[in-house]
Amino acid sequence: MPVALALTAALVASPLAQATAETPRTGPRIYKSLQGGTPTFSDIPPAKGAYVVYRPSCYACSVTSDINWNATKLHLDEYGDEIGLAAKQFDLDPALVRAVIHAESNFNARARSQKGAMGLMQLMPGTARMLGVADASDPAHNIQGGAKYLAGLLARFKNDVTLAAAAYNAGPEAVQKYAGVPPYAETQVYVQRVKILLQRYRQSLRG
Repeated sequence: MPVALALTAALVASPLAQATAETPRTGPRIYKSLQGGTPTFSDIPPAKGAYVVYRPSCYACSVTSDINWNATKLHLDEYGDEIGLAAKQFDLDPALVRAVIHAESNFNARARSQKGAMGLMQLMPGTARMLGVADASDPAHNIQGGAKYLAGLLARFKNDVTLAAAAYNAGPEAVQKYAGVPPYAETQVYVQRVKILLQRYRQSLRG
């Protein structure tokens, strides 16, 4: 039986992250098409009309993911110095930086999207230049740039982690437009998973 996940709002691509080639596909292949102007998702390609294979824009963005986010392995030791330095520089909780890296790339420094987003925090080339990132493929530079962007979002949304996470995925303009988490399925699952990961990293890092 088809999955048939009809949505009321179109998905948008993150300004920072598009589908990473290294992100494993979980569950059946999902096909996206328009039915009466509404984006519809199914595990069976439609008999008529155009469709595309749906690819999530980041590791934690797949609406069909079967990962147990409350139990999946955490990355507690990787890039400790780089994360600690960036968190201190931009006054961020290191657990939040780890949660976003986990959600974006699952700590795969070589992750690269079809549209060019790069590295641990999946920076698009234009965003990297805007943030002054010299080499987005370098983990230290990537983390510093992503942390700077995340800190800016937190400042913009008055330290609301939910809104900052939504903006990291869907863009701050979308968050402002909807005065909250946008009604995009990908963004909504992303925010939920970042918050789960954040709580787990905080608990683990604090012992």
